[in-house]
Amino acid sequence: MSVRAIGRMAWYGGRFTPSPSTPVPMPALSSLLQPSTNVRRALHALALLGLVAILVAGSIPGARAEVGAYASGVVLHGMTYAFLATLWFLGATGTPLQRALKAMLAVALMGAVDEWVQGFFPYRSGDVRDWLVDVTAATLASSLLAVLDTLAPAPQSARSAHPR
Repeated sequence: MSVRAIGRMAWYGGRFTPSPSTPVPMPALSSLLQPSTNVRRALHALALLGLVAILVAGSIPGARAEVGAYASGVVLHGMTYAFLATLWFLGATGTPLQRALKAMLAVALMGAVDEWVQGFFPYRSGDVRDWLVDVTAATLASSLLAVLDTLAPAPQSARSAHPR
């Protein structure tokens, strides 16, 4: 395993880890970015439940037009799918890059399902541009989370497993 020291942090197996004499910064961020297995499952379930809520709300005649008075489609899609990507990233396992890719793929599929379902309603239509906004939002959110996860210290159990 290669170790590269950067200031008071060292690079161990895909993440920065504090040196033994450095106090652990941001422990709350670390535990948020790397939740337990049960929380991970719940986050994925919440993301899927969010997709179902989007599909149901999108099928209500006139609902999209009413919401559109407050926010544009780009803003709605961007915020919604960035949130879904965040839930999926936090629920995923693997390296930060793997988790980001999983979140982007999941959101790309969710957005495609959303746009496909809209095609079944005469008052709605699926649009590739909306899907591109979904994927872009997921990419930005997942990338930011991957960077934060890389910079956050490893949880206590992972730190003790790495040689110093």
